[in-house]
Amino acid sequence: MTALNHKAPVIKPHKVPLKRRLWDQRYLFLLMIPALVWVILICYAPMSGLYMAFTNYRPSRNGYFFDLLNAPFVGFQWFEYFFQNDFKMIMRNTMFTSLLTLLFSFPAPIMLAVFLNEVKNIKVKKFVQTASYLPYFISWVIASNIFMTFLAGNGVINDLLMGLGLIDQRILFFQNGNMFWWIIAIANTWKGIGYNAIIYLSTISGIEQQLYEAAEVDGANRVQQIFHITLPSILPTICVLLILAIGGLLNTGFEQHLLMGNNAILNYSDVLDTYSYRYGLQKGMYSYGTAVGLFKSVVSFILVMSANKITAKLNGSALF
Repeated sequence: MTALNHKAPVIKPHKVPLKRRLWDQRYLFLLMIPALVWVILICYAPMSGLYMAFTNYRPSRNGYFFDLLNAPFVGFQWFEYFFQNDFKMIMRNTMFTSLLTLLFSFPAPIMLAVFLNEVKNIKVKKFVQTASYLPYFISWVIASNIFMTFLAGNGVINDLLMGLGLIDQRILFFQNGNMFWWIIAIANTWKGIGYNAIIYLSTISGIEQQLYEAAEVDGANRVQQIFHITLPSILPTICVLLILAIGGLLNTGFEQHLLMGNNAILNYSDVLDTYSYRYGLQKGMYSYGTAVGLFKSVVSFILVMSANKITAKLNGSALF
């Protein structure tokens, strides 16, 4: 009994000194140097330009860093200027376009992926998947031209609506600011639906088929299997993509707004990205453009952290 009750001594693992570990893994650290240099030069070094948002920067022939360090410090003056002038209009345009895009572009790939998973005809499945994925590879220059051609006063959409008797006179879609938000949301959804659907399809393909077989034995139809097996199984992926989508809520897209917008609807088409570009580069107000961009980055960071916390409480797991 004494031998049985005797506890074996706990052997603590020997802790290798940090210097020894660094020396043993020296070749791995050497391999990391090129990537580390790239990250520092490309990702972190440009962040020094954020200081420009708090100065009255004016370029000269003395060099970028000399001008930046010697620029008059103005604190939050540019942020106050933005809040007192165009803040309401720019945020309205940005939020309306982003929310409409999220409303269409987030559930659409999920529905497409579930639909493709249920299609048994391989040829139809491949055709739909390829057709939906192709727009992702098209540049916004071409995509914008397609939408502007189709929605022109003498375009196909107006011809179709006139032929069906739904309208009496042609609609100038790109002269109507309220319609522009919907056009951007539809364009964003059309361009990204195939790419996001592939992400969901890859997750669906990893679901164990025994779950579906057991559900069939229990008498569950295809709709019940979708709601009780497919959707719960891809819920972690949905949560991750939702966090990323909410974090990018202010990223309504620079190219599409710049290419499809015009001066007639500038009060509706101008968003944070195009506004920062117009003032920062076209009008030479570098500090002001930087301040607007910094404001957008800070708000995006707050949105990501908030979405991550909410997801952790509702789903029990977070992205980070």
